[in-house]
Amino acid sequence: MYHMYPRFYFDPTYMLVLIGVVICMLASVKVKSTYAKYASVRSMSGMTGKDAAERILRGAGIYDVRVEHISGQLSDHYDPRSKVLRLSDSTYASASVAAIGVAAHECGHAIQHATGYAPLRFRGALVPAANLGATIAWPLIIFGLLINGSSSLLLINIGIIAFSMAVLFHLVTLPVELNASGRAIKILRGSGLLREEEVGAVKKVLSAAALTYVAGAASSILQLLRILIITGGRRRND
Repeated sequence: MYHMYPRFYFDPTYMLVLIGVVICMLASVKVKSTYAKYASVRSMSGMTGKDAAERILRGAGIYDVRVEHISGQLSDHYDPRSKVLRLSDSTYASASVAAIGVAAHECGHAIQHATGYAPLRFRGALVPAANLGATIAWPLIIFGLLINGSSSLLLINIGIIAFSMAVLFHLVTLPVELNASGRAIKILRGSGLLREEEVGAVKKVLSAAALTYVAGAASSILQLLRILIITGGRRRND
């Protein structure tokens, strides 16, 4: 009597996904550890993240952006649609060097919006296409691989284009975030809100945060490469 055992097929392209996951995990650990280190360092000025954000915005001549509290850890963001700068639990009422740095970074985005910074506008325009692309890409590609005929290649190509929009969003995000951090450092140094050694600490926090965007972009590129490898045979045959 023969016993039938299921056979498991190992897809080597999964290694690309695994590499992307590891990169993102390492970046996340780095930003959390760096933030935690400087979140315990109180700024000499004693200003909270909220205080610093309001002073930076007013100093930049921006009076139509509200600073609000939002729950969560490192969930800080600037909403250009409602012109609201939202600071998380770890930033809003904290007087740490890290909190002021994060608040200044988000103010950098508000200043980008007020001055019409082109990459920020381009990223905003990409959001609908990127969200849709990330949602429909894999279903289209998988369905295209399962069927035969002329529509197969069409579905695969549409799926690749859709996913490419999500990759493009990650790539455009990099200069936007780096520019916001650069603006924050320049403002904190020039305004005297922080001492020079404190500005150095902020640079470490924002540099660690930038790694998460680099990791996100790298992960998305690796996923796109995997898609191209998986669908390569079908596209060549058609």
